Amino acid sequence: MTQQAATVTSHGRFIGIDLNEGIRTSHMLAFYLSCYAAIMLATFVPQTQPFLLNEVLKVDPSTQGVISGNLNFWGEIVIILTVGIWGSLSDTLGRRWVTTLGFILIAGGIMLYGLVRDLNGLLFARVIYSAGIAAVSTMLITLMADYATDSSRGKATGLLGVMNGLGAMTAALFLLRLPALYQGNGMDAEEAAFATYGTMAVVTTAIGAAMFFGLKKGKGHHHEDAPPLLQQFKEGIAEARRPIIALAYAASFVARGNLAVVGTFFTLWASIYGTTELGMTSADAIKKGGGILAISYAASLFSAPIFGILSDKLTRITAMAITLAIGAVGYGSTYFLSDPFGLPAIGSLILIGMAEVGCIITSGVLIAEQAPKRLRGSVVGIFTLSGAVGILIASIVGGYLFDYWLNTGPFVFFGMISALVCIWALLLRGRDAGQITPAAN
Repeated sequence: MTQQAATVTSHGRFIGIDLNEGIRTSHMLAFYLSCYAAIMLATFVPQTQPFLLNEVLKVDPSTQGVISGNLNFWGEIVIILTVGIWGSLSDTLGRRWVTTLGFILIAGGIMLYGLVRDLNGLLFARVIYSAGIAAVSTMLITLMADYATDSSRGKATGLLGVMNGLGAMTAALFLLRLPALYQGNGMDAEEAAFATYGTMAVVTTAIGAAMFFGLKKGKGHHHEDAPPLLQQFKEGIAEARRPIIALAYAASFVARGNLAVVGTFFTLWASIYGTTELGMTSADAIKKGGGILAISYAASLFSAPIFGILSDKLTRITAMAITLAIGAVGYGSTYFLSDPFGLPAIGSLILIGMAEVGCIITSGVLIAEQAPKRLRGSVVGIFTLSGAVGILIASIVGGYLFDYWLNTGPFVFFGMISALVCIWALLLRGRDAGQITPAAN
């Protein structure tokens, strides 16, 4: 028994998470730092972008929605095109090299944000930044598999969600204040932009260095060779003939699109409203909007365990329907709002924050349950692709709705989609059990 216990514990534990062989506490600390930093940087850039558009590039507010949507669109295209490359490179160069390079690219893109003076330069900066985001995001998934045992993957993922929430709150509460802070110290808009993005470029470079020295050396665990990409695509699409798999794909579309809507359009709405209606500077308006976003992210952080419990206590579809209903109410209620800083807006953002994390958790649990083991990679691949399409649609359609209909148009649009998918989920609850139980592996 003693020998067996020694064998079990020799691989180590980290806050209740069983670790794979050779993984130490220092590796896990570096990994969770990357989780925290990735979401912090992924929210910082799009949410400070309105300051750049307003006060540095002097873009007409009536076109900022489309411009922001297009930047988000092309950034997501870069992510889609490069994730496979980063995954392959991580098998040849090693995880820490790709993670480090990802943060260096993010730092370079952020630095360029502080230097650009036209829209073409801004697009180039967004491409560099997005390539780095793709590298880091890919490595988060890979490192999770390398570091945590299968039996502890749920705990490890839960802690990852907590770090993501803390990173988003850091961006909203502190980083969005940087432009106003530097302007308050006597800098003009261009100087404040350079100082803001320059500061974050230095911080991001330091995080990249921490990854290089903190993550495990080597190329990680070798997993089974994946089938060709085209075969995975066909297999994943074919599985959509099962109604529950198709529902999970639709929920992924909603979950990722939700993130794009809030990240891209809320601070833009706050910036335009603050400058045109309240006479604020764009930097001050973004700072004030950041405080409201922090409340939304706090709602995500504290409600995440609740949705995890609901996913275990209720049927997966019921739990998902609840989160979609919350999203439909939260997003749909913005139709009646004109002031992004008022109490009604805070109430809507709280519901939106809950719906965001809830939809991510419940859709992820559902796809993990329903995907046949032999096709899991193919199904998860299409599930992820559906989320990417959600971001693309949110960016393009949301941008046009923002400029040509309502500043809350992108939110209302996704409220409608959430409602439709919610109705679909409720209808599927009434189907016979054979269609909603997990498929044979």
